[in-house]
Amino acid sequence: MNDILPDQTPVWQYLEDTVRQILGAYGYQEIRMPIVEQTELFKRSIGEVTDIVEKEMYTFPDRNGDNLTLRPEGTAGCVRAAEEHGLLFNQTRRLWYTGPMFRHERPQKGRYRQFHQIGVECFGMTGPDIDAELLIMTARLWRKLGLAEHTRLELNSIGTAQARREFRLALVDYLTGFRSELDGDSQRRLDTNPLRILDSKNENTQRLLDRAPKLDDFLDDESRAHFESLKGLLDAAGIAYTVNPRLVRGLDYYGKTVFEWITDSLGAQGTVCAGGRYDALVEQLGGKPTAAVGFAMGMERLILLLETLGLVPASVNGDVDVYVTALGESAVANALALSEQLRNALPGCVVVSHCGGGSFKSQMKKADRSGARYAVILGENEVVAETAALKPLRSGEPQQDVPQAQLAQALSQGLYGA
Repeated sequence: MNDILPDQTPVWQYLEDTVRQILGAYGYQEIRMPIVEQTELFKRSIGEVTDIVEKEMYTFPDRNGDNLTLRPEGTAGCVRAAEEHGLLFNQTRRLWYTGPMFRHERPQKGRYRQFHQIGVECFGMTGPDIDAELLIMTARLWRKLGLAEHTRLELNSIGTAQARREFRLALVDYLTGFRSELDGDSQRRLDTNPLRILDSKNENTQRLLDRAPKLDDFLDDESRAHFESLKGLLDAAGIAYTVNPRLVRGLDYYGKTVFEWITDSLGAQGTVCAGGRYDALVEQLGGKPTAAVGFAMGMERLILLLETLGLVPASVNGDVDVYVTALGESAVANALALSEQLRNALPGCVVVSHCGGGSFKSQMKKADRSGARYAVILGENEVVAETAALKPLRSGEPQQDVPQAQLAQALSQGLYGA
């Protein structure tokens, strides 16, 4: 788990604001859920034999003896909240959320044990059109962030639960004959969650899978038609994709469409966004049958990608625009009042008023370290004359004395050219 320091938060805010803007343009509404849920919620939704539930969840008894878990993902909690508050009754919903998730797993590049996700969940829409909208919307986000050339989309259909059961039996029957040749994780998964073997990065295991039964051969007609329609919608929208027949998701609730947005720009292949349909989950958690589809994206990995590629705009720096100094007790009240006037006159301008006293030299050092483009210098003489010394800190322009009543106009010209 790690801290996000003040010089890092502007990039987080930039990503959050960009996502909020894109999702708002598509009519998605924000929902905020607690980070602690009943442990049983995740066992019932994610699956008791998944790596998350077996090895990664932070679970503890509270003072009443209830078994609670820090949320390892957001979908189950979103479904619980939507059902509990009647959001799904005879209506469709487009929801999104953001916040920390928790998994006790081996830390990796761009992932921590407390990590942050942006999740999107849609309810009540059965057709492939909502699947397509999610992917079209995500592609728009990549374009907005400058990541379109650095991400690629992989798709698959994993069919119905019955189709997966039949495929699982065939896969286990085939791989059992090669158990000793499988990597350690795959040997364990052969007895617990064999579909996850398809995700193995072990080269020898992947070679064995080349001759294994294919999930596509077990797909039911409805899932196959849904997937073909989805591909047609993406083709019409100009969204490039690759069908990956080995793509499965690590959560038991997925069915039909699954997808991942992947980047190769962080060294090893990295997934930056993933999701799919989970039409059975609402009913599984006690609600009425409700079609659903969604995705989650990891913020740490996205931010790492933006920074690695140099795609964070120069304006996203959190720097101060104006630093107002106060030299002498008589200047302090004037500095605070003048700073308020500048904030009123220049919305969006970051104005820091120096507090804590100190010499002229020390105050100017702090003004420079703040990154401010201008320092406003107020001493006793300026207070009496109702002027201010305006000193550019990032250019060779000369310092000038400006009437306080005209200071906002002078700063607007210098900062914004207006």
